[in-house]
Amino acid sequence: MVAANGARFHVAVAGDGPLVLFLHGFPQFWWAWRHQLPALAAAGYRAAAMDLRGFGASDKPPRGYDPRTLAEDAAGVIRSLGERDAVVVGQGLGGQVAWTLSVVHPRQVRRLVAVSMPHPRRLRRAHLTDARQVRASRHVLGYQRPVVPERHLVAEDGQEVGDLIRAWAGPGFPDADTEVRYRQAVQIPGVAHSALESYRWAVRSIPRSDGLRYARRMSAPVTVATLQVHGAIDRCVLASSALGSGRYVEASYRFHLMQGVGHFPPEEAPAAFNTLLLDWLADPEPEDR
Repeated sequence: MVAANGARFHVAVAGDGPLVLFLHGFPQFWWAWRHQLPALAAAGYRAAAMDLRGFGASDKPPRGYDPRTLAEDAAGVIRSLGERDAVVVGQGLGGQVAWTLSVVHPRQVRRLVAVSMPHPRRLRRAHLTDARQVRASRHVLGYQRPVVPERHLVAEDGQEVGDLIRAWAGPGFPDADTEVRYRQAVQIPGVAHSALESYRWAVRSIPRSDGLRYARRMSAPVTVATLQVHGAIDRCVLASSALGSGRYVEASYRFHLMQGVGHFPPEEAPAAFNTLLLDWLADPEPEDR
């Protein structure tokens, strides 16, 4: 447990060397990176996977689920781990946090890896122009209701979590053990509500001053080397929505589409994802592709 940004965060750490910070998505927790932690540690990195605010064993305060606050959490965890910067790897919601962190605290992000998440301004545009992405994101509108979505998430031992993962993933995922773990995780008191608050902020902030400030802030370019990974059959965030994020990156940018993979590449195809990540990290000057 480490203190950061006025809260306490659970972080799983393995290995010694340059820090790589992993940020999970919804409906996950640090365990989503179970395949990456030992692989990165064996390759000479200090791999750390945190439970985001509101998830797992981290604190679950009543507010602070906007991407800017979540990015400040991650920045604080990097400092609390005794490091000035880190390679930041985020998937889904964690990918949005990683994009945000690279803009608001670029000196703390050595490199950026965004998985299953376009640049926030690219995703905003997809929701405005692509009816297919709007349909894929229809769960977000359902989460705007008070109380009822939380009850649905935890009902029948978290059945909805298993249904969501199967709907967004490629064939064969999740296996029984993975589904049980995520269904149990959403039943931790406070997690269901906290997890949905980020989705509520995303919609309700659109006309508000805080949402407009965030959109303007994210118009600043990303200035660190960036790897973007997306599953070709992701049915939550479409691959077409991910394309075009490179326009917001002024540094080296590489986009990799993983065939036969859905919304959870690090778990659906861990060996291929680890090879991709480690090869890119080992390249001292990655070129655009």
